[in-house]
Amino acid sequence: MTSLEGQFLIAMPDMDDDRFAESVILLVGHGDEGAMGLVVNHELANLRFADILDELDLGDPDAVIRLPDSIRQRVVMRGGPVEKGRGFVLHSPDYTSGNTYPVTGGICLTATVDILKAMAFGPAPRSAMFALGCCGWSAGQLESEIIDNGWLTAPFTRELLFDTPVEDRYEAALASLHITRATLSPDAGHA
Repeated sequence: MTSLEGQFLIAMPDMDDDRFAESVILLVGHGDEGAMGLVVNHELANLRFADILDELDLGDPDAVIRLPDSIRQRVVMRGGPVEKGRGFVLHSPDYTSGNTYPVTGGICLTATVDILKAMAFGPAPRSAMFALGCCGWSAGQLESEIIDNGWLTAPFTRELLFDTPVEDRYEAALASLHITRATLSPDAGHA
């Protein structure tokens, strides 16, 4: 199978695994050894960016309190069930560090505290999404799940990742393929 890195995975509506129900995942890596992605449409309830800054002691508490609400109240996404305590930031390419990985279409991934400080205190990337945890598949596992009708794939769009409200991303991802839940069949077809 051709690499799906930089594409969205969209969970089929009848997904049996509750961890991925109605998920949209951006694949940030896909190759012979397996795949890695981040769920981009499920936020962690009761956790905001300011909580992460406090937890990691990333700034003077008074400075964190004085941050604008747009930064303090930024959502934290549930990136997936693997490495739940590790943070990952998908962001525009106007921020780079020695640990920034280009994913696709002007989107990068950074997983170090430096970007969290930049997001809080500047210079911040123009667009960014912070997630705790990630999704991982062993060699051949994702391909098997796709063949078994567990996932659809869709091309990456910056609009879906950064401009679409979190609660609308699943329906928007389906719409990008010109389909709706009602038009999907739970039965796989193989030619």
